[in-house]
Amino acid sequence: MNSNINLQSDAVLAVPKPPVSSMGAIWRTIRGYILWSYERGSLHYDIMVTLILLFVFLSPHVINFKDKPVGRNPYSTGVLVIPDKQSGFIYQIPASAVNPAADAGIQPQLERIIEPIAGAVSITRYEPVKDERGRVQNYKVWVEKE
Repeated sequence: MNSNINLQSDAVLAVPKPPVSSMGAIWRTIRGYILWSYERGSLHYDIMVTLILLFVFLSPHVINFKDKPVGRNPYSTGVLVIPDKQSGFIYQIPASAVNPAADAGIQPQLERIIEPIAGAVSITRYEPVKDERGRVQNYKVWVEKE
């Protein structure tokens, strides 16, 4: 079978395009993800949104962002807060929460107890509340917001 090809004829030979490699299709898809070129509602758009949501909700469990709140040690004492008539507050603190023999004094200790509860305040005055035997039971502390 000897077939002669006539190159002089008017017939146009269809030259097949080279097949698109699978790597080319993969890179085109990745480029579409990076440039966010897919229409809303398409499969690729839904995949991008799903990946973003997975990152947002799962990354805090995997990545340590070191964004924990500062640990405060609020006193587990029974501090009683009473509104004052002059738009302030009176804090009643049990005597067991305060060490009267401390060198720093009682007022800084009272401030450390009240600060986690009330925030930045200044103590205007305080007085010990004693029982019948003369032992200090509580401290009444008057404060003003700073």
